[in-house]
Amino acid sequence: MQFIKDHPEYALRLMHQNDFDAIEELCQRVYPEERPYTNQELFEHQAVYPQGQFVVEHRETKKPIGVHFGLRLNIMHYHLDDDWETLTASGSFLNHDSKGHSLYGADLFIHPDHQHHGLAKELTWAMRELVKHEKLWRMIGGSRMPGYSLKKNECDPSEYIEKIKTAEWVDPVLTAHLHDGWQAMGAIRGYLPHDEESAGFAAVIQWINPECPPPADFDLSKLSRKN
Repeated sequence: MQFIKDHPEYALRLMHQNDFDAIEELCQRVYPEERPYTNQELFEHQAVYPQGQFVVEHRETKKPIGVHFGLRLNIMHYHLDDDWETLTASGSFLNHDSKGHSLYGADLFIHPDHQHHGLAKELTWAMRELVKHEKLWRMIGGSRMPGYSLKKNECDPSEYIEKIKTAEWVDPVLTAHLHDGWQAMGAIRGYLPHDEESAGFAAVIQWINPECPPPADFDLSKLSRKN
């Protein structure tokens, strides 16, 4: 257990089985329109890749109030625009590849009452340290673009991403990711289909491990698109 700098009321640790019920409740609070993780899915996450399931605990209540879940993938086995369901085996993480060179940050969420304390950033740093420790090439994920619904009549999602990258426009989520060292690689249609604020799109983001070269067989140009 590691206390959060500047916020000692929180601690960073790995997920325990006795967290499962609280995480299910937390997921339902953060994503009320989505089906929350089940105990069985959380058990599967822990079984296939326990070191990639991080929790922020509120020390007073002893409950998890934030999580960051990850799994390893060989992205060459997927399409450029595969959605979250595909990349997580419908949330089970049973497609985890112990030899995969990319760590996929499948989910990161914080209880609304505990946001704006830098907890998401602490979870991100913890996952990046795992990437370095396991000598992986990079970390990848999908970023919501909740500002895109307001701009969708002016540009397509790829153009929107470029305007965020050049700071011509600001997106509440994607801009923050770019400031945290992520690179935006392109758009995915239907990544989170019910995300109306993002008009059903997300940005593919990656963080490159500066201590590890890319795999010899990795060639992004060989990846096809599903849509």
